[in-house]
Amino acid sequence: MTGLLDALLLQAGYNAALVAIGAALLGFAAGASGTFMFLRKRALVSDAVAHATLPGVGLAFIVMVSLGGDGRNLAGLLLGSAVTAWIGLLVIEWMTRRTRLAEDAAIGAVLGVFFGIGIVLLTVVQTMSAGRQAGLESFLLGSTAGMLLQDAVVIAVGGSLAVLATWLMRRPMTLVAFDSEYAAAAGYDVRRIDLLMMALVMAITVIGLKLVGLILIVALLIIPPVAARFWSERAGRVIWIAGGVGGAAGYLGAAMSASAPALPTGPIIVLVAAAIFVLSLLFAPVRGVLAALLRHRRFQRRVHRRQGLLALAAHHPIREAYTLRLLAREGLVRPDGVPTEAGRAQAAKVARDERRWEVAREIHQDAGLTGRYDGLTPIEEVFTPDEIAEFDRRLGPPVAVGAR
Repeated sequence: MTGLLDALLLQAGYNAALVAIGAALLGFAAGASGTFMFLRKRALVSDAVAHATLPGVGLAFIVMVSLGGDGRNLAGLLLGSAVTAWIGLLVIEWMTRRTRLAEDAAIGAVLGVFFGIGIVLLTVVQTMSAGRQAGLESFLLGSTAGMLLQDAVVIAVGGSLAVLATWLMRRPMTLVAFDSEYAAAAGYDVRRIDLLMMALVMAITVIGLKLVGLILIVALLIIPPVAARFWSERAGRVIWIAGGVGGAAGYLGAAMSASAPALPTGPIIVLVAAAIFVLSLLFAPVRGVLAALLRHRRFQRRVHRRQGLLALAAHHPIREAYTLRLLAREGLVRPDGVPTEAGRAQAAKVARDERRWEVAREIHQDAGLTGRYDGLTPIEEVFTPDEIAEFDRRLGPPVAVGAR
């Protein structure tokens, strides 16, 4: 426990602190930049982009070695991965627009083909004398523990630019994500905006490739936006919440890995992000499972209360045990089902409101107005006091429950 606290407070050593800060920056950038791909319902594009980087890594290594350079030069490897990732994006976009293939089929084709080519190239690299100790397998699963200062600087600069671009372009990207046809009618170039979304994902993928690997960077691009969506209905807020979730996952995961060196950093970061997603799924105040259960429970109580009061108004016995307990708890009936004075008044009000709605449907032929009647919405929330008084004038004086 002490080791974890030290890691959280950046007191576990220089390397552990650097990894925690770098992972937090990468998580924030990935979460924010991946938001619109998720809202556009193209989350798996990030998976295809990540797998499309692998051939670029192998090709860049082979080219640099053949030119007499150091095949492990990180800038060259990242440049190669960016080139093949962009080619993969263009292929997906072309196949979707120019053929009858659905987008998911195009994504699957690009993902499988590029990943297969990448594995073949990495195998070729391993047969080269300069490739046996290249360590290119770290691009698959990452090597977060080996982060250097320059890596953290690349993440900070590149991630900041990606987040800035996401924020500046949030309005057109939001429009395209939710209604691309309207965006096109409004004069936006939907194709270019789509490519921009994909380019941002590609940038984050390339930046984080060496650190968490192509397999795990996909999780950082998808899980934080999915978790953030439970907490807000506004795209602008979802961007920052997703960034916060990704940053928290990166920081906490790196700290947990530093406190238990046997644990791999990248997978722990993803598991922390998954835990935050589960908490969001269960406890988000509006869209969470618990909130939905509470809303259903409240709706159920309202239905039982109304049906019980209508039964009292019609002089029918209440046979449902839950309804009887509910009305008794509110003091509307005695335990034996006999209505109290308050219960008779409430029953008379509910019965009269039913008749008021009948009159309202006769007077108003507006289905949009009278169609709001669900038996639970108070009539006072729909009609003005003057309108209700007119309904009562047509109905005549109210009849008390229990009167003969």
